[in-house]
Amino acid sequence: MNMIYSSHKKLDVRQRSLVLAEHICQITATFPLQERYGLSAQMRRASVSVLSNLSEGAARRTRADYIHFLHIARGSIAERTRSLR
Repeated sequence: MNMIYSSHKKLDVRQRSLVLAEHICQITATFPLQERYGLSAQMRRASVSVLSNLSEGAARRTRADYIHFLHIARGSIAERTRSLR
């Protein structure tokens, strides 16, 4: 792993995303069954996507790749907040 980006686990956004993903799983577990494959699934996928993209970006070799995955993570955050409105 590229040592420059290996500290992604210390990023505040990652820590907050972990907490939020846990909360989303707890909250969506209380949704009606008809939402299991709709809103609930979308919210869970978006929250996990943030964490996945931060990790994948950190594993890339170049700064440009890392930044690209940070942008993808930001898009997942935007998707998550749109689904909550």
